[in-house]
Amino acid sequence: MLVTDPERTPKPARLARRLPRGCGLIYRAFGSPKAAKTARKLGRIAVERGLVLLIGADAVRVKGAGVHLPERMAHRVRALKARGLLVTIAAHSLPAIIRARRCGADAVLVSPVFASNSRSAGPPMGPLRFAALIRAGRLPAYALGGVTTKNAPRLLGTGAVGLAGVEAFAAALETLRT
Repeated sequence: MLVTDPERTPKPARLARRLPRGCGLIYRAFGSPKAAKTARKLGRIAVERGLVLLIGADAVRVKGAGVHLPERMAHRVRALKARGLLVTIAAHSLPAIIRARRCGADAVLVSPVFASNSRSAGPPMGPLRFAALIRAGRLPAYALGGVTTKNAPRLLGTGAVGLAGVEAFAAALETLRT
């Protein structure tokens, strides 16, 4: 799952066009003045490319897109699910995962698993703690935070349903020819 960030992935539409069919894309605008325009553009690309699009809480809703929430907004899950939306939540601890499950989230992005360049990332938990958290949390979980092609094999057997990334995934997509 590719996770965007205006600073580290300034051209999300370009990256979305390179994602393989069936991949997920989380668009986080973080107050960008172009948020609505970019979200609509990503919505069109997602339909064309067969991508699963989730829009962060700070961007405009797009028809057919789900929602990705920060953990502090888990209380909004039920209302979003009632509208038939796919909802994921960021989680950084076991209580956050449990809260997300109880609220009805479809999945969580647990971070940071490895050292990350994100300004908001705390200390990395490592694969063993990640595995313990998601086993105890009993909710489908994606590993996020410093995930690269070199350390991703360390996540085999952890129970993760997938991997999520910002910079490493964007860099890999930039090397693809379209």
